[in-house]
Amino acid sequence: MPYYWRLSGFYFFYFGLLGTLVPYWSLYLKQLGFSAVGIGALMAIPQLTKIGAPNLWGWLADRSGKRLRIIRAGNLLAAIAFLPVFWVDSFWGMAALLVSFSFFWNAVLAQFEVLTLQSLGDQAHRYSHVRLWGSVGFIVAVLVLGEVLDRLGTGLLPWVLSGLLWLLWFGTLTLPQGQGRRRPLSEATDSLWVILSRPPVWLFLLASFLMQMSHGPYYTFYSIYLEGMGFSKFLVGLLWALGVVAEVGLFLFMHRLMQRFSIPWILTGSLLLAALRWLLIGVAGDSLWWLAAAQLLHAATFGSFHAASIAWVHRQFGEALAGQGQALYSSLGFGAGWAAGAGLSGLLWQQWGVSLFFAASALALVAAGLLVVGGVVNEKAE
Repeated sequence: MPYYWRLSGFYFFYFGLLGTLVPYWSLYLKQLGFSAVGIGALMAIPQLTKIGAPNLWGWLADRSGKRLRIIRAGNLLAAIAFLPVFWVDSFWGMAALLVSFSFFWNAVLAQFEVLTLQSLGDQAHRYSHVRLWGSVGFIVAVLVLGEVLDRLGTGLLPWVLSGLLWLLWFGTLTLPQGQGRRRPLSEATDSLWVILSRPPVWLFLLASFLMQMSHGPYYTFYSIYLEGMGFSKFLVGLLWALGVVAEVGLFLFMHRLMQRFSIPWILTGSLLLAALRWLLIGVAGDSLWWLAAAQLLHAATFGSFHAASIAWVHRQFGEALAGQGQALYSSLGFGAGWAAGAGLSGLLWQQWGVSLFFAASALALVAAGLLVVGGVVNEKAE
């Protein structure tokens, strides 16, 4: 595949950074003395900025055609904005840092998805083979850091995150321009609002919102939940990594799965398996085997759902609106949905505790029901 290692390297470091931030940043915030409500609010900030930032940068990329320049600038400014982390320890100071850092960092991924599909050209169906290196980066981060933090403490996290941000920026200097035909917005067959008015499109975006909202208790309090049951940080990292190993396995044959089943049915099946996953975590207690079984379902809750979503959005929005389409999927799902889930989890964790995973299961079921009742499963993605 064209540019395979350059594209894969970006995913490796980007999700290596995510594998540092998501499982362990809440532990760092806890060490600084923040309450559960404060942790939930701070963990929601990167997702809140994802609501607006990708759409702004997506519009600029589609309008200007300077997608690679935007990717490079976003990474550089994110690395610079994160530097004050070494002396920030107040809630509002940390909130300001996370707002500025994540505003630029969140500009990157949706546009890189478009760049990847353009660079792969007629081999775009092999997207999952490139994307799997992001999962490998996540696995390496959670496994290595779990052991390192057990030995050296969570105070090391800001140094690791800052280093990864600068490595990520250096990696963008090697990226290709993309081989897709850059059509101006004026050549778009339909306007953005016409596409969004189609029931299959807005129902898909609503289901994506609910899917990511259901991840709120998991991404915000899963590590704290496991640590409270006596698991070491290394074992916590191992469980996180197990889920991503399952995701990598799914990515290896995802292109065959998409040839056999329609994209809407893959999305619906992923939502049903998400409901099962959150239910298992809620009833597992301290059973390592049940927790491991739930982690294997990450292959569906992220792997198949995300790969199918990228393809769905690419076909629905077309080349001229590709950046804005991927940005909307990112901002409404990983942005608004994740932020709502994290924020509500922070408010309710002390009262509800593990019962929040039952609520998450119900959300995933509702999302699956929307796709079925709304007729999305009968809609072709072409």
